[in-house]
Amino acid sequence: MNTDDSLRELSFTVSGRVSRPCAEVYEAVADPRQLSQYFTTGGARGRLEPGADVSWDFHDFPGAFPVTVVAADPPRRIVIEWEGEASSGTRGVTTTTFEFEPIDGDTRTLVTISESSWLPTADGARNAFGNCEGWTGMLAALKAWVEHGINLREGFYK
Repeated sequence: MNTDDSLRELSFTVSGRVSRPCAEVYEAVADPRQLSQYFTTGGARGRLEPGADVSWDFHDFPGAFPVTVVAADPPRRIVIEWEGEASSGTRGVTTTTFEFEPIDGDTRTLVTISESSWLPTADGARNAFGNCEGWTGMLAALKAWVEHGINLREGFYK
């Protein structure tokens, strides 16, 4: 039995339901053209698949962020790493996992996003909370885009 209950790493999970089939929702995240319409509004380069040269840019937070695709299992799962300040690993990255679960006979999809690897410090918490807010916004924007063709991010942050 481990009696050491000290916090070694910060992480979070957010989820939401999108009223579209799993494969369609997966594509809206994996395909850089679609992702650029509702989330990476400064442009996404590269499909979310291992070995792809991927970067994300946001009009409201300029500067391209390099993204490394660790794993992809269409249409159910994507795992990425990207830079994270106050991260707990030696490489200065966080790990983000997107899971897509078909529900209601695959007429809807449960999307779950988990991110981990921040230090249990004030800076680590600030960055983890900021990314938690960002991924929650991404889920809402994904739903609005896939279901209705609406870009929620436009003008939201600036």
